[in-house]
Amino acid sequence: MNLRDEAGFSLVESLVSLGILSFGLLAMAAAFLQGAVQLSGSHLDVLAREKAAEAIESVFTSRDTRTIQWAQIRNVDGEDGTANGIFRDGPLPLSRPGPDGLINTADDLTQLETLVTPGPDGLLGTADDVTRPLSDFTREIVIRDVSLTLRSLTVVIRYRIGRLWREYSISTLISSYA
Repeated sequence: MNLRDEAGFSLVESLVSLGILSFGLLAMAAAFLQGAVQLSGSHLDVLAREKAAEAIESVFTSRDTRTIQWAQIRNVDGEDGTANGIFRDGPLPLSRPGPDGLINTADDLTQLETLVTPGPDGLLGTADDVTRPLSDFTREIVIRDVSLTLRSLTVVIRYRIGRLWREYSISTLISSYA
């Protein structure tokens, strides 16, 4: 009787198939983990988008109400260090606006903006609500000249979810005409 005539899997074939199956299962587990991370931070994604839009609206409102002059709608230093505007350069903590009502200016308060979430009862606006300062967030307002009467306005919100940093950015143009 010839042993080669017997059908079945060899030990090597079994180990190779087990390795392929293990690799596939690990890839699926990594995909599920990535999805869970994305889902866990989705409420902060919405918050970042709203904080960026709020900053854009603040600049437009100051121009429309003539709270500040067109020449002041710039960064303090800007690209060449001589912009002489009122918006501070670089990423800054999400501080509450000061008396001028504008964010990222010299008169901002030291108090951080906060996020209020429902407490154990699941209802917002009750005594057990949880207030969390937005200390893992930064906001940067970048204003650059495009022409004499047009500037680019970019707001970048950076925030941390666990060990990962995310970034949300909005760019628009603002003119000297209200």
